[in-house]
Amino acid sequence: MQKPPESIDRTRLLMRRGLVWAAQVGLFALSAGAAFLVRFDFNLPSGYGRELGFALPVWVALKIVAFRVAKLDRGLWQYVSARDLIRLTIANIAASSVACVVILLFGPPGFPRSIYLLDLMICVLLTSGLRLAVRVALEATSERWRSRETEKRTLIYGAGSAGTMLLSEVRNNPRLAYRVVGFVDDLAQRKGMRIAGVTVLGGGDAIKGLVGKHRIEMVLIAIPSATGTEMTRILELCHTAGVDCRTVPGLGEMIEDRGLTGQIREVAVEDLLGRTPVRLEEGKIRSTIEGRMVMVTGAAGSIGSELCRQIAHFHPKGIVGFEIAESPLFEIDREMKVSFPHVPFHPEIGSIQNRARIEEVLRKYRPAAIYHAAAYKHVPLMEAHVFEAIENNVFGTYNVAAAAEENGVEDFVMISSDKAVRPTNVMGTTKRIAELILCALQNGRTKYVAVRFGNVLGSNGSVIPIFKKQIAAGGPVTVTHPEMRRFFMTIPEACQLVLQAAAIGKGGQICVLDMGQPVKIVDLARNLILLSGLRPDEDVKIEFTGMRPGEKLYEELSSLLEDTVPTEHEKIRIFVGDAIEEEDIQGWLETLREISEARDMGRLIVALKEIVLDYNPSTHLLRRALKPRPWHEAPVPVDVSRLVMKASNGQIQKAPSSLSA
Repeated sequence: MQKPPESIDRTRLLMRRGLVWAAQVGLFALSAGAAFLVRFDFNLPSGYGRELGFALPVWVALKIVAFRVAKLDRGLWQYVSARDLIRLTIANIAASSVACVVILLFGPPGFPRSIYLLDLMICVLLTSGLRLAVRVALEATSERWRSRETEKRTLIYGAGSAGTMLLSEVRNNPRLAYRVVGFVDDLAQRKGMRIAGVTVLGGGDAIKGLVGKHRIEMVLIAIPSATGTEMTRILELCHTAGVDCRTVPGLGEMIEDRGLTGQIREVAVEDLLGRTPVRLEEGKIRSTIEGRMVMVTGAAGSIGSELCRQIAHFHPKGIVGFEIAESPLFEIDREMKVSFPHVPFHPEIGSIQNRARIEEVLRKYRPAAIYHAAAYKHVPLMEAHVFEAIENNVFGTYNVAAAAEENGVEDFVMISSDKAVRPTNVMGTTKRIAELILCALQNGRTKYVAVRFGNVLGSNGSVIPIFKKQIAAGGPVTVTHPEMRRFFMTIPEACQLVLQAAAIGKGGQICVLDMGQPVKIVDLARNLILLSGLRPDEDVKIEFTGMRPGEKLYEELSSLLEDTVPTEHEKIRIFVGDAIEEEDIQGWLETLREISEARDMGRLIVALKEIVLDYNPSTHLLRRALKPRPWHEAPVPVDVSRLVMKASNGQIQKAPSSLSA
């Protein structure tokens, strides 16, 4: 009968430990005998056989105990390090010290004192030497089994700890097709130094010459802490030298998975941002999610789907994915069931504009928290579909937020946008109104928090996929304006900070995420062309097409720095704005609904300007509003007296008079 794999692995482990202990006990005995021989110039007097016979078992027994306590029988000698050798030395010193006391108290008189020190020194040399010899032999064997013909001659950029670790793993893994020829490092004092037998050949500026001299085919970038500017420079140096490059991940990625070489990957546009890893206060996040039912609207979108993945890590009772798009919802449902089988995922199709459907889902699952990511976000498209933006981003948000309060939802978190700050487009204005709605609804029961951030790399409709398609087609890459700048962060980072902001927010607040420094869109385009192995403006042209309706050159996360106050998390601030009364919000919503039903563009612009005072409508939108319509498309006039009657009956409270004119 064939043994199960677990039994075979255990047998091999016991055999390996048995060999380790046999070798160590032999070395303990050998060091004791060698100490006596060295003490007496390899001519042991006949009278000292009694002393050796007493000391030998004492030394061996105590060293066995010391090495067992220090767990020196469990390490892999193939990866022995300086730290292991320090532990080995301490164990030898401890054993020799106790042995000295035992022999002095109970051993034969006249025992030579110098033998204690000799035994310690010889035992340290033998036990450490054996481990190093095994490591050298295994590394040599690994090198011998490599296929030199398929190996790529490689430089490691970065002679620090990450570079040294990478060199060690490349050497120890025979399946990796890299042959490290040398290091490259920008610290001038490291040039000419040898690290683990490999020479630092120069700085980054020398790459072009080194590629030709040493026939280099690959550069592995081992600088996890490199800034975006540094990564861009290295990428350009490698491209100029005509050599491929790969990078190793940052600390956050290395913690997630084992090993470093397995994570060697192409340089990504995210690396060029140079953003530091997010520090999460997982205890606080867990307290808002663990064991609770959570609902995500827009669950199949780029932000919503990543929120579902991030939430699942904190072991909720279940996740309700609310989404209007059938096929994407089907895909995220399949993914969640495979990736997180222990977290129930409930796909629910519906629109946030349908209040009855929202109520139905909330009553069915009774979520404790809602993450509201459903929204129309594409700026030029919303400039062309103004009323649809109002119906979805304003009325839809109000539907979900009000239904949350009525159904006992404890936490409500809305994904907002940097375009809500001094908006110049309808999308940003609707997001700002949605923020005001949440602040007005805050009454101490449901905790409403809005989280404001900029663009996310790789999200649906972002510039990255568009640029990649244009590059693949041979160009040109189209950029609206040479000075166009945007804030960027990765989707996982944005969603992690959303969860953190939800845990920090007290209710009725707008949390602003630290997006770092804004990035020039044209620089992003150039870097993507470089990442594709092509030359900007030579292989792929960059064309400027002019700003689109509703766009502005610079986005802002808050109108002024003094408009925000810091929180306990260094990447999250709280926006401080004027308080809004719920009565005002109700009046605004009723007026917007009347105007939307009439499809009156001119009145809508005035209404939006009244609600969001710093809204600056685009020229494109103003032209549309002023353009005369045919008589059969004329807007239906609003009966002002009817609005006044509603106000007197309490249906509209404190409606702004300027909106009813």
